[in-house]
Amino acid sequence: MPSDAEPARRRWHGGTGFASGRTRLRELHINRMIPNILTLLALASGLSALRFTLQERWEHAVLAVLVAAILDGLDGRIARILKGTSRFGAELDSLSDFLCFGVAPAFILYRWSLEDAGRFGWALVLVWCIAAALRLARFNTDLDDSAAPSWTRNFFTGMPSPAGAGMALLPLVLWLRVEVDLFRSPAFVAVVIVAGAMLLVSRVRTFAFKRIKLAQRWVLPAMIVVGLYVAALVSDPWLTLILTQIAYLASIPLSDRRFRHLQRVMTQPPATGSAA
Repeated sequence: MPSDAEPARRRWHGGTGFASGRTRLRELHINRMIPNILTLLALASGLSALRFTLQERWEHAVLAVLVAAILDGLDGRIARILKGTSRFGAELDSLSDFLCFGVAPAFILYRWSLEDAGRFGWALVLVWCIAAALRLARFNTDLDDSAAPSWTRNFFTGMPSPAGAGMALLPLVLWLRVEVDLFRSPAFVAVVIVAGAMLLVSRVRTFAFKRIKLAQRWVLPAMIVVGLYVAALVSDPWLTLILTQIAYLASIPLSDRRFRHLQRVMTQPPATGSAA
């Protein structure tokens, strides 16, 4: 006669998805692991940026953050394509983003320039990291807002953290390109960090370029443009990054104006005809 423990043991197996008392491991397709693997690679790249900073290898530190940004742009899209999105992946992505685009840029700038400013320089590091954390926390909260209209998903609230990291590192990239001492001065770096932190936590709407959909006839031209951009990035990475960041900053007023226009159009009550 079976004891009371045996039905409980069977119920426990059933609660985990096993059909009976026999334990069988769940199958997990490798495709669903790819997005998380890319996120872990981005995290490793951000950690490598810290190591390069300690060695004062500034070029490698910036490129490591760039690699993390590229991987961050790929993991979410690949997760949607492979239907591998999960809450675990979203939380892992946020933790990776905070290190790669919050801690790493601030630490790089501190060792490169702000260390000479003493306590003021460290205060700027704290300001940037806090702004990055608040930006990511708000982004995670917005993901759970099911009441938001679908068209708003084409815009971010505030500047996304990878673009923010690019803005924060802009003085270093400028210095790598032209080696002007002004770009390394703590005062100049402080202005850039404060402006970038304000954009991170602002309510300004920015384009979510990863959600852009192209018509079939534009796929091939877009691939050619991407190829030309990669070629420019390889031949002159610092100038290409500078122009890219300037172009992105110039797009922010346009994106915010576009959002407000769509908001007026979508919330405008339908016109009613006059009574006969």
